[in-house]
Amino acid sequence: MGEDFEEYISITSRIGGKSPTFPNFRPDCSQLESGRAFWVIGEDAFGKVAHVQALRVYDLTTTDLAEHLESLKACYADPARHAGPDSSCVCRAPTARNIRGDVAYHGDLWLRDDFRGKGLARTLAGVAFGLAWAKWSSDFIYALVPPWLIQKGIADQYGYVHREAHGSVLSLPDRDVEDDDWLIWLTQRELSQLIKRTATETIERELS
Repeated sequence: MGEDFEEYISITSRIGGKSPTFPNFRPDCSQLESGRAFWVIGEDAFGKVAHVQALRVYDLTTTDLAEHLESLKACYADPARHAGPDSSCVCRAPTARNIRGDVAYHGDLWLRDDFRGKGLARTLAGVAFGLAWAKWSSDFIYALVPPWLIQKGIADQYGYVHREAHGSVLSLPDRDVEDDDWLIWLTQRELSQLIKRTATETIERELS
């Protein structure tokens, strides 16, 4: 776990089979303030990277998530300077207009092929949720995921209980990004309940 995103990018850029990290977590594009963003990297028994994910929290007290995404400020500290020509984002998820306050973003989630299908999604998301709760207790936590993650039920395994299509129709031509992602999210109360439930289940398993 760390907060140095120069280090994070140096690691993730060398991972075969992983898509490039989005601008949200790139220090050359985003302002990743100390205490407001962190990453988690998991290694296998041989010290080889098997998993990565990153989180950051945005202050959306004077705006909402839909406006934040559409302005491209979710990706870039200064869209006018950092965004390439013809870059755009459209958010058609209705609830995004009501997501405000301190809002945590959970992204860049990657798991190596040989670890997939082993029921790790819930555990890995639980690590991120627990750390985000301890650090920020944000009003919301959200992720943007491709339709296949919804169709395969992986978003359910993560623990997210809300979802809406077309949360981020993102075009970054200079980065070869053309995505139409679902918005998935939890409220502060739901995240707290999820963490408590997971902790209780863990204790019960250990005692059984």
